[in-house]
Amino acid sequence: MSESYKEEIRDLTLFANMDEANYRALMRGAYVQNFPPRIDLIHENEPPDFLHVVLSGSVDLFSAWNGRETSMATVRPVSTFILAASVRNLPYLMSARTLEKSRIALIPSQDVRAVFSEDSAFAQAIVAELAQCYRAVVKNTKDLKLRTSLERLANYLLRQQDRTGSLEFDLTMEKRRLASFLGMTPENLSRAFKGLEPYGVKVAQNHIVITDLEDLTRYAKPNPLIDDYSA
Repeated sequence: MSESYKEEIRDLTLFANMDEANYRALMRGAYVQNFPPRIDLIHENEPPDFLHVVLSGSVDLFSAWNGRETSMATVRPVSTFILAASVRNLPYLMSARTLEKSRIALIPSQDVRAVFSEDSAFAQAIVAELAQCYRAVVKNTKDLKLRTSLERLANYLLRQQDRTGSLEFDLTMEKRRLASFLGMTPENLSRAFKGLEPYGVKVAQNHIVITDLEDLTRYAKPNPLIDDYSA
């Protein structure tokens, strides 16, 4: 792995405070690989051979059961997946595929576990990241269980508006994936978009325009205990 990649990974909170010798040991067996779009990287129920770090591009985390598939999350640079499986040495609970041309660093999971036992700063960072992931799962579960499909879509659009800082933005995923992520069918998502038109939402393909932010906010009732994924 080149020094520039090592420095990029080192800047992640997970690795930032590690002892330098331990970090070098962790990176000794790591390597970087380029993947084209729509390539499966891991499959659920496989052993966690590597901790993956997305350096460029984007990765879809998804799961399948009984002929059905759902999108769980999108991973963008620079961030890791799936940390819990690597630390526990347990099978992946999700699969992952590239959404576009992506550059991925692969760190052997056995090295992650070995350094976890030796480096207290690394161990503390892992605990903090896993705690953050747990809170995100709880918030996502609350979103799915406490809100109607229309309310989930409204709050998703408000989060995107807050992220972009604009009342006009493009969806970051195709509508079929968005429907899956929000726990809907594509047909239900289409109806939900129409249902939000009276609250100031206009849709043209993947382009969103919010014409009445106050009205949409009043309807959606965003709650930081559900919608703030930063804390």
